[in-house]
Amino acid sequence: MALVSFVIPCYRSAHTIRGVTDELRDAMAALPAYDYEIVLVNDCSPDDTFSVIRELAENDEHITAVDLAKNFGQHAALMSGLRHAEGDIVVCLDDDGQTPGNEAGKLLKKLEEGYDVVYAEYAHKQHSAFRNFGTVLNNRMTEIMLGKPRELTITSYFAMRRFIVDEMLIYKNCYPYVEGLILRATRRIGTVPVTHRAREEGESGYTLIKLFSLWMNGFTSFSVKPLRIATYCGAFAALLGFVYFLVILVKHFVDSSIPEGWASTMALMLLLGGIVLLVLGMIGEYIGRIYMCINASPQYVERQVIRKRG
Repeated sequence: MALVSFVIPCYRSAHTIRGVTDELRDAMAALPAYDYEIVLVNDCSPDDTFSVIRELAENDEHITAVDLAKNFGQHAALMSGLRHAEGDIVVCLDDDGQTPGNEAGKLLKKLEEGYDVVYAEYAHKQHSAFRNFGTVLNNRMTEIMLGKPRELTITSYFAMRRFIVDEMLIYKNCYPYVEGLILRATRRIGTVPVTHRAREEGESGYTLIKLFSLWMNGFTSFSVKPLRIATYCGAFAALLGFVYFLVILVKHFVDSSIPEGWASTMALMLLLGGIVLLVLGMIGEYIGRIYMCINASPQYVERQVIRKRG
């Protein structure tokens, strides 16, 4: 009997996580070919989320509760959960009930067709306009920087085989990006349509700053394309400067009475200065992340793990 591990990062979900685990329990009861476990990772939630998942773990041998020492972010919490997951198949989903646990069977069935990873695909997403916009930008970023196929939709609800999880866990650096780890491990990725529900309460924990930080993790940890783009920008700016120099030289010989323009000079300085600062900032971002990794900054720190079974 195959074991399915459900990994759920938890943040401000004290009122929703019980419903999610109950739904998963009922869904797996209808799939007798699979056994299951649920790994709940509290990402230092400011409410009493950990009290709730502690109680769930103490009363159900299928549930493991992990408490992180501080807020490391959703992807770090996922990595923590993956390290405790023992299943032949691992399914990751959200803690707010928007990702339907009762449709997990669809992902498992799609995996049986030979895929290594299967993502849920939503016909109508129930996120806010800001979150949907962020998702579109994230998909474009992964297409350009990480080589994601355009037709592939990436969401927070997905299932993957054990060997993919094992490959992801090799990554020890302090800036994990789950999609990048998956895309570098396999291209045999499928999608399956599922329902996306409206949020029961609260709002998404992703702010503009957090989304930007997540994108930076993605393309600085798994691609050198930003540095290559910076090189192209520098070359293009140098070409523009050379063309502008030729224009000034021609004007000087054609009409020597034409004074050099202050506005055009300042514009050129601002253009070149901006590009130089952009390139330096990008290089500094890479160097800073290398420094953090060399100093063994942790992906996450677990304060406590509660598991009833042996």
